[in-house]
Order: sequence, then C-alpha cells, then structure tokens
Amino acid sequence: MMKSRISALGMVLSLAGVAPLLAGAALGAQTVPITRSVSSALQWGPCPAIFPTGCQITVLNGDPSKPNADVFLRVPGGYALPAHSHTSAERMILVEGQLMVRYKGAAASVLTPGQYAFGPAGLPHEARCTGGKSCTLFIAFEGPVDASPYVGSLK
Repeated sequence: MMKSRISALGMVLSLAGVAPLLAGAALGAQTVPITRSVSSALQWGPCPAIFPTGCQITVLNGDPSKPNADVFLRVPGGYALPAHSHTSAERMILVEGQLMVRYKGAAASVLTPGQYAFGPAGLPHEARCTGGKSCTLFIAFEGPVDASPYVGSLK
C-alpha cells in the first residue's frame, strides 16, 4: 500500500512539473545553490517608477527581464503601493512586517510574516504596509518582472 502511494505521488509530481526541481534542476539563470536573507548585504534599488519614493527592490535570483526571477520588495511602515498589475503571476511570502493586500473583486487580506499569497497575471491589486515596521515581501514571478499602473476601482 505504501509503495503504491509513493508511486502515485511520483506520478503527480512528474505531471505537475515538480519532479525536475526535486532532482536538482536549475531555475532561471542560477545554476548553483544560493541562499539570501533580508539581513544579508543585498544591493537594493528603487522600485519601478510607478511606485512612490521609498519602495525598494533587490533581485535574489534570475534575470528580471526573463521568466522566473525572485525578488525582495521592501517598503517603510505606512507605505501604500498604488493599484497596479503585472503581466506575470506572482507568488509571495511576507518576510517582515504586516501587509494589507487587496485584489480587484476580492476582500482585503492582511499578511503577517510567513503567510503566502498568489496574484494571478493581469489582476489589479494594491497594498499597504500597516503598523510602524517596514514590510519585506518575497515575490517569485513566473514571467518577466513588470508593473503597470491601474486606474479604476478595485471593488
């Protein structure tokens, strides 16, 4: 019984495209293992021009102009990321702070450290770093990293 469960799991992982990752295949441009932390000596730069001053971003892995780049995005407490969208889906985990995120047509959600969020490609959203601490968000993009302003209601 256990052997059939393991075989079924292997088949599911293969179909989902996860098996190559477990076998050590590289993603993006990175071909060797790496580790990064928020406290390490990362080179931070400004976010795309659609975001107000104070937003910072650093590339953790990959080339932001190509698929599968990973970044940290950091904003000060009280900072609001205006409504925007991406051509890529994004997978996010809040690393530090408390972040309210709202996607068009959905209720706002408050993320605390360790919580995951998924943003579908093209879906407008906004965020605000609540509380006095800065917010750092890990974001894995499926496609190239971009951001386009969104004008309109998110309701």
